[in-house]
Amino acid sequence: MSKISRRDFVKLMGAGGALSAFGLAGCETAPTKASSTTPAKAAPRVVVVGGGFGGATCAKYLRLYEPELNITLVEQNANYVTCPGSNWMLGGLRKIEDLTQNYNALRDKHGVNVVIDRVVGVDAGKRLVALASGKTLAYDRLVMSPGIDFRWGEIEGYDEGASQLMPHAWKAGPQTVLLQKQLHAMPDGGTFIMAAPPMPFRCPPGPPERASMVAHYFKTHKPKSKILILDAKDNFSKQALFMQAWEQFYPGMIEWVPATGGGKVVRVDPKTGTVYTANGSSEKGEVINIIPAQRAPTLAANAGLVNDSGWCPVNQSTFESTRVPNVHVIGDSSNAGAVPKSGHTANNIAKMTAAAIVSLFRGVPPPQPSHVNTCYSLVSPDYGISIAAVYRLGEDGQLQGVKGAGGLSPENASAQQRSQEAGYAAAWHKGIVADSFG
Repeated sequence: MSKISRRDFVKLMGAGGALSAFGLAGCETAPTKASSTTPAKAAPRVVVVGGGFGGATCAKYLRLYEPELNITLVEQNANYVTCPGSNWMLGGLRKIEDLTQNYNALRDKHGVNVVIDRVVGVDAGKRLVALASGKTLAYDRLVMSPGIDFRWGEIEGYDEGASQLMPHAWKAGPQTVLLQKQLHAMPDGGTFIMAAPPMPFRCPPGPPERASMVAHYFKTHKPKSKILILDAKDNFSKQALFMQAWEQFYPGMIEWVPATGGGKVVRVDPKTGTVYTANGSSEKGEVINIIPAQRAPTLAANAGLVNDSGWCPVNQSTFESTRVPNVHVIGDSSNAGAVPKSGHTANNIAKMTAAAIVSLFRGVPPPQPSHVNTCYSLVSPDYGISIAAVYRLGEDGQLQGVKGAGGLSPENASAQQRSQEAGYAAAWHKGIVADSFG
């Protein structure tokens, strides 16, 4: 690692060449010809559960790093709608079709065995994955990338049924379409209420970007409407940049209430469109977007991967579970130190985890991890802002931000720079989709 610059490292990872950089590529990647007396050794089997940015990327890069591996990706949906970019739908900048991906390239180009089925259980002792169809898949190593689930009931009155009236739209797809339809049907002069979640949560989509995109839609189609953000936190990422832009583009339209100001929502009444906050006040809205507190899915908990935090602790060098051997947990459900639960880091960690798994199969030390996260947000179609950070493993075994690395968009940037960042956001989405699913 010390001989490779961060730029070269990221370039190699993105190109699928990281193993050559760490001395892994070319180490008997071709199968040896079996003699008449020695049977050929079966290729190691890796099962990947979950076909989002983490799972799809890991399956692809396992094949790129070690073509002889037997890779099976299990995903319950034939198509995947990206959470990054889903806020742009609400602003009228994208359609659901623009965000919908399939697994054809993983199957046909990269030779991944794609199984459209639902995982119902994991037997870590027997190394078996049970499917809803009744089939089982054997593995030598398992990669779990199941995404997130919600802490239903932490907000009184808000459960899965209530989400059909007050959508969360935090799992992109039908919920995003539902929220968009509600916004389109809302009368001009109505109020859109968003309840932003406590940390940690999946992002993107990000709450302030969502408010910005809804505001753009309102400014264009329903200019008398208002947006009220009731937050379970006292601050949010890129806060100064967002507030500066809101004042410029949507003056008087967006109100943000922090937790200490009475912003935390504790109860809802979906039938009357009312939300109740911790300080005893209530608010009514025509469209209400409740984003609940989050956790790792029940599947991960039932597999023994989850601790009291509600997330999956891992060895942050290899992302192997610290609770269940031979199982790696990547993406939003893992507890990865200071690294955020984003599509960018899921993609990045998936590549490093693929490298670690190949290293473990070959009996060589895994590469030391270095991760990058970039988060773009659109405030308007031609106004983008971003934050970036670099993470490395600390002496305590936890991934930590590297001081002085990364950065934030300047507060007083020119209109040209903001427009460029909006273009970068679109290019980033196109690039990460191609890298993960193409």
